[in-house]
Amino acid sequence: MKYTEINQKDTTELLKLLKEKESLLFELRLKLKTMQLTNSNEIRVAKKDIARIKTALNSKRRVEAWVIHNHIKGLL
Repeated sequence: MKYTEINQKDTTELLKLLKEKESLLFELRLKLKTMQLTNSNEIRVAKKDIARIKTALNSKRRVEAWVIHNHIKGLL
């Protein structure tokens, strides 16, 4: 999943996607420990997707905080 695709989603969608990816990562790690995982690269991909989602969430939160801060600053 590319960052541009992720960045277009709203916060609620990102949180839902993050939860799905984290549960997928848990399942992949479980399969790895029980020797059922055939492609260990899937773990790496899932971890990178989680990092991209968290980056997009953090970016959106910073923008919201910046807008609120400047709005309050403008009122004073």
